[in-house]
Amino acid sequence: MNETAIRELDQLNDTWIDNGSGTEKAFTQILEHLKTLPDTDIELVARPGISYSIRPKHASQTERALFAMVDVIDDEPEERWLSVCFYEDMISDPEEAGDLVPEGLLGSDGYCFDLYEYDQDEVNYIIQRLSQACASASA
Repeated sequence: MNETAIRELDQLNDTWIDNGSGTEKAFTQILEHLKTLPDTDIELVARPGISYSIRPKHASQTERALFAMVDVIDDEPEERWLSVCFYEDMISDPEEAGDLVPEGLLGSDGYCFDLYEYDQDEVNYIIQRLSQACASASA
């Protein structure tokens, strides 16, 4: 992750208002997991007041610019929530916890998992999907 992205994430964390939902904790756990994935670069597209979009890409990927999109929805900064999306063909969803969104990820079918409040089981499930998507991207 480049220095600009790190500064923008620090700014996001500094302005995150704890409203009791725990979404900041979920975001932190997801981001920390992304940092552990091998051969993965993380791009940040920051649009304060709209979203902060983390876009991990595996070094082996050539056809797609990312294998997941982790968005902090920032239209109401005091009520931030997370939307984590994957390409449909890169993950499984055995618990059917995600919403299938036709053309919902950069024009391709995808699964999106929305978190409005912290739930460790949901965070773990999303982290498993991130690992699965990364493995799929590296194949």
